[in-house]
Amino acid sequence: MSEQILAPVAPEPEIARESLLMPHRIVLMLVFAAILFCVIYFMRWDWVAQYQGRLIAGIGRTLAMLFSSAAVGFVFAVLLGIAQVAGPWWLKWLANGFCSIIRGTPLLLQLWLLYYGLGSIFAQFPEIRSSFLWPYLRQAWPYGFAALTISFAAYEGEVMRGAFAGVPRGELEAARAYGMGSWTTFRRIWLPRAVQRALPTLNGETVLQLKATPLVATITVVDVYGVISKVKQDTFLTYEPLLLLALIYIILTGLLVVVFRYFENKIPVKM
Repeated sequence: MSEQILAPVAPEPEIARESLLMPHRIVLMLVFAAILFCVIYFMRWDWVAQYQGRLIAGIGRTLAMLFSSAAVGFVFAVLLGIAQVAGPWWLKWLANGFCSIIRGTPLLLQLWLLYYGLGSIFAQFPEIRSSFLWPYLRQAWPYGFAALTISFAAYEGEVMRGAFAGVPRGELEAARAYGMGSWTTFRRIWLPRAVQRALPTLNGETVLQLKATPLVATITVVDVYGVISKVKQDTFLTYEPLLLLALIYIILTGLLVVVFRYFENKIPVKM
């Protein structure tokens, strides 16, 4: 019996990785370097040192408004999601109506209704003006916080509704068969699995919430956008303050994406 000659198996070709020195990338880097040089050399940036403190304080107010409204809004979003999935019919109807109305109207309109509408109504009652709440209600930031919180809750409430509904029923039934009560099942199984499913969308909603924070400057809350508007009025400059504002928001957005990607990578994935 003649031996069967096996042809040598050719090694699998390695996937070629594009080099950073590809011609199109070199051109893009040169264009970016030229734009950066023109921005630094031909534009005025001497005002930055004068407004540095205000800019840092404005960034702090922006981040405080973002994280506080997103945190409180997420709590309400969980309640809205649960109400739409497991609540009685009247609670489902109320939760769905709330999300539909808030998502169907502009955030700026909601902000003005709270500040110019509800705020002016509060001022007409002596009982409110003499209460301990008036020093806060006479300011603008509570209305900005309320508007951002309500908007985030409505949008993320729809996300959590889908996340809660998407958790496999077998996992919940297994938890009940194991002897867990309703609260324990919700706390240890249903809520963590829903948050896991909603985390990528929560990343995008938080970034959108960051981009919505400049609206509070329309009701005299001096965030970073309000500081840039003040710079434009004082220096009569247009492009330089706006370019700096764009850079600030790009950096903050990048940091948010990195943080959420870190938590997403910590979530175990089935192979």
